[in-house]
Amino acid sequence: MRVFSAATRFGAVALSLTLLAGCASNDSAPSFDDGKYANTGERELYELARDALDRNLYNTAIERLEALDTRYPFGNHAEQAQLELVYAYYENNKWEEARAAASRFIRLHPDHPQADYAHYLRGLAAWQAGRFSLERLRVIDISKRDLGATQDAYNDFRDLLTRYPQSDYAPDARQRIVYLRELLARHELHAADYYLRRGAYVAAVKRGRWVLEHYPESNATADAMATMVEGYQGLGMDDRAREVLKVLKDNAPDHKQLKNGAFKPKHL
Repeated sequence: MRVFSAATRFGAVALSLTLLAGCASNDSAPSFDDGKYANTGERELYELARDALDRNLYNTAIERLEALDTRYPFGNHAEQAQLELVYAYYENNKWEEARAAASRFIRLHPDHPQADYAHYLRGLAAWQAGRFSLERLRVIDISKRDLGATQDAYNDFRDLLTRYPQSDYAPDARQRIVYLRELLARHELHAADYYLRRGAYVAAVKRGRWVLEHYPESNATADAMATMVEGYQGLGMDDRAREVLKVLKDNAPDHKQLKNGAFKPKHL
């Protein structure tokens, strides 16, 4: 069975870190008709698919790899074709297809020597689906948007690290998790602020607690505690507010809300 070379594997990592759209993926190579596929053997079809991949003709590669998967699902190149199909989808900006194909590969071949690569590509596809490049361009603050794809990426990279802590892709996954964790925590605090301004104090406290419980290593923990203090104040639960406030003072004495008198002194 053919496997990715080291250059191919690390090339995928380098490409992912640029976060650039795959402009070269939109090739216009003519497609094969069913008749030609019918007369194409497994090895020949696989080599044609590899040739398209090598020339960055991802539409053509996808077409050929899909045909190979359909016509020869138990062939000699079946496993590698399924893995390369994940990569081709990813490079062609087909994020959902890439995630679905990666999940299928992981389910069918959990012990494959490149299963970690499938996990990694699944995370990258979710990462790209979140459109992180927009934040880099300061077009929008994506922490205020629906972060379903972001949560998927966070879960996928954590799964990779849990299953394959020594993987070649683990260092990159760890770096991405740090960024994702901050983004998800900030998103929770945006929601908490929304609830505070509308007097929905129970919901605000829950959001703050969620950050502390699920993202304790993020830089948002102090803001989460401040949110909980405000929420408990709004609920008239001064004892609980004092408890959380003490923890905030002990751990973040320079927090801005401690300095600007945001908390009501008559209660606390």
